[in-house]
Amino acid sequence: MSKRKGRVEFEDDNGRTVRYDPHAKGGGLVSPDARVSADATIARTAYVEAGATVGDRTRVDEWSWIDRDVAVGADVVVGSHVHVGRGSRVRDRAHIGSRARLGAAVVVEHGAHIEEDSVVGDGTVVPSRRSAGRGDQGLAA
Repeated sequence: MSKRKGRVEFEDDNGRTVRYDPHAKGGGLVSPDARVSADATIARTAYVEAGATVGDRTRVDEWSWIDRDVAVGADVVVGSHVHVGRGSRVRDRAHIGSRARLGAAVVVEHGAHIEEDSVVGDGTVVPSRRSAGRGDQGLAA
């Protein structure tokens, strides 16, 4: 791993160099190819991958990972140790509990709540009017 002017670079499992810049609010690592609002908070140990977007006033807590091409809206809370799978969409005011795992291409509707320790399978739509309970959404990839 190398550091240059705040940028962190390292080689991934496929031998590619990946780069991240610390976010101004929280210091979390954000790909230069991601768009994260200046009003969002990205915890120091969280990652936001290339192609992802994170909206205003959203909070991504410790050890969470926003995967490639994910869109996270405004006023969202992503708990600690969460993985939001590639290509997923998390609409405004949603809440994802700690240690939740969302598969690829999941849609979390406006205001939806995913409980702690939940596993949400690939392609699942989590509706806004109900809480997704522990393990009731199938197996994530």
